[in-house]
Amino acid sequence: MSESAERYARHQARMARKKALIDEKIAQAQDEYGLLLVHSGNGKGKSSSAFGMVARALGHGIKVGVVQFIKGAASTGEEAFFRRFPEEVSYHVMGEGFTWETQDRQRDIAKAQQAWDVARALLNDESIGLVVLDELNIALKYGYLQLDAVLADIQARPLLQHVVVTGRGALDGMIDAADTVTEMSLVKHAFKAGVKAQKGIEF
Repeated sequence: MSESAERYARHQARMARKKALIDEKIAQAQDEYGLLLVHSGNGKGKSSSAFGMVARALGHGIKVGVVQFIKGAASTGEEAFFRRFPEEVSYHVMGEGFTWETQDRQRDIAKAQQAWDVARALLNDESIGLVVLDELNIALKYGYLQLDAVLADIQARPLLQHVVVTGRGALDGMIDAADTVTEMSLVKHAFKAGVKAQKGIEF
């Protein structure tokens, strides 16, 4: 048997073993319920990933609710796009910009509480299968909202409703409550090389 044939045979045997293990895990994973997913970390892609899930949900005919807690001072590409589907996406921009821009803690707290009122209504709506709480982690990190109250409302949602929470600095309690947690790590970013935020990439 040639070296390439031996290599092919080893690869085939390894993949067969791997498939058997994965098939077994898939067969054992029979539970189905609404998940709480958290996207955190200092790297780019937290909100982008969440909005990718919005597109995925819409592809399956699932209605979506979106609340943006911090962003709002400037329009974004995702907002412009998903507002084209008002029957399928309930989209709410509730923030007034980054915390270092607003510089008004009391106003930020009031806006966050207003945003949570909207989020709570979405979390109580059984017709909505996915709720995106964009930059909620920031509002919690700065104490604009109380974690216990937020988690209580999330945990009281309809059984099959999924929730995605984004924003750096996720609190330990949010991480503990989540079913899936992803931390985006920063390796390199164009901004540090003096490249400004550009349409279609950062917003």
